[in-house]
Amino acid sequence: MMKAVLDHIGIAVSDLPASLAFFRDTLGLHLESSEEIASQKVRAHFLSTGQSSLELLEATAADSPIAKYLEKRGPGIHHLALRVENIAAALAHLKARGVRLIDERARPGAEGALVAFIHPSAAHGVLVELKQPAPAVPLFRVVGRHALGDLELLSLSDGFLRLDGGAMFGTVPRTMWGKRLPPDDVNRIPLGMRPLIVRGEKTLLIDAGCGDKMDARTAAIYGLDRSYHLDHSLAEAGLTVDDIDIVLASHLHFDHVGGFTALAKDGTLVPRFPKARYVAHRGEWEDATHPHERNRASYLPENFVPLQDAGVLTLVDEGAEIMPGVKFRWSGGHTPNHQVVMIESGGKTAVFTADMYPTTVHIPDPWIMGYDLHPMDTLAFKRAFAKEAVAKEYLLFFEHEPSLAAGYLREQDGKRFVERVI
Repeated sequence: MMKAVLDHIGIAVSDLPASLAFFRDTLGLHLESSEEIASQKVRAHFLSTGQSSLELLEATAADSPIAKYLEKRGPGIHHLALRVENIAAALAHLKARGVRLIDERARPGAEGALVAFIHPSAAHGVLVELKQPAPAVPLFRVVGRHALGDLELLSLSDGFLRLDGGAMFGTVPRTMWGKRLPPDDVNRIPLGMRPLIVRGEKTLLIDAGCGDKMDARTAAIYGLDRSYHLDHSLAEAGLTVDDIDIVLASHLHFDHVGGFTALAKDGTLVPRFPKARYVAHRGEWEDATHPHERNRASYLPENFVPLQDAGVLTLVDEGAEIMPGVKFRWSGGHTPNHQVVMIESGGKTAVFTADMYPTTVHIPDPWIMGYDLHPMDTLAFKRAFAKEAVAKEYLLFFEHEPSLAAGYLREQDGKRFVERVI
């Protein structure tokens, strides 16, 4: 189902100074920005009204569509703009229902957006613009490669999802985190799903995103975008599911292990990586298979129980070596048995931080997710780990960071930051 919210009201103006004197100076609306759209021969001026805005449209040439509109109808409301997440899907939805379109394909608009117009005859005399805004946060999708001693590390992607920003940052006010990861209209922030391949004696995959079993309603709730997903990423890395020897779970939440299983043609659930041995922490397995009210929504049995049924699951304990150079390390906090993965070779160390540092924005010690069941355990681990990571120059892989895959934690003048590597 198509969903849209009001983005702005476009107003054609013949006298910009007089229009600004009213809307800005008299009504007190803030002029956020101005932009010239050369292809349309128009200059747009945006005044904020809260969640939406007014767009004052000023013609820059006598033959522009706005100039012709003003000549025919005079100044006034020109169009309504509705914001959509996927403009291509919205246009396909409308076309399938016989809605008359001015633009059957989206074209560039103001503020880096993609836009398309619905013909007024289909909208009861109103010119309606569809707008897919430019991403507020740049999304990094491609495979990232890094050599660590004798090991090769490949950062993959299973796409992106959106989770509530307040839940992702717990007690940290939106006025602080919102500047770094701007939320959408329902307060969700974009998050990556970044599994990691470690290639050494064997080929190991750490986590596998949410997979493709999610129903349409749930996918819409989470704003799931798998237009580029794990299969694409594996292919880009020159791999297939048959090349994976070991699949390792940092923990068993759906956005980390949903890709561990797949639906077979007969509708049964099977291991997605047919030749792999699957590894999980024993305590995490116990929690996942005996959930309570607080964690039940994150532990979906279809993502991991079929592995036990197929006889491909191995449970390990604290500090277990998964393969040479790769071992579990307890961090707790997010779940009682949450693990980060330590990767060592040639005197160098990389760390798959999973949900201990879900994004680079969570680097400050007290910036802890509301999802964490034991936040004080998270805090204690972060305090010690950050000092260690800076001093020993660990390369950190961030599973949910939307804009990068890995970097070094640095500290300067008492402030920490991430120096991007991938």
